[in-house]
Amino acid sequence: MKEKMHRIETTFAGRPLILETGRMAKQAHGSCLIQYGETVVLCTAVAQDNPTHLPFFPLTVEFRERTYAAGKFPGGFIKRETRPSESEILTSRLIDRPCRPMFPEGFLHETQIIATVLSADQENDADVVAILGSSAALYMS
Repeated sequence: MKEKMHRIETTFAGRPLILETGRMAKQAHGSCLIQYGETVVLCTAVAQDNPTHLPFFPLTVEFRERTYAAGKFPGGFIKRETRPSESEILTSRLIDRPCRPMFPEGFLHETQIIATVLSADQENDADVVAILGSSAALYMS
């Protein structure tokens, strides 16, 4: 079944805000490519088909701002991306906390939300864009 691409474009605070679905991450249950100014974030949401045996709702949120998003490539001694920074962990929590109560009571399917910053300008924070994109990806799933 071929997914149709949807695009919503508006202006917010004098900058273009664009949400696109059906273009990237087609294997995810829900995905949203969101752009605000020159900041671009890809948000995906995936849920397991069968419920888990855990007594709590297993929701995992990962926000990653790669160095290539700012036009930098690690070199020298450090050639790879490292563990999430403190700001990435806090942004993951900012995405997790409002989304968690929106799931129905008794929903125990393991769910994962990943927000990856593809491009970052120095004016617009990627964390606010990731929150909006993650919510849209969950809605699409």
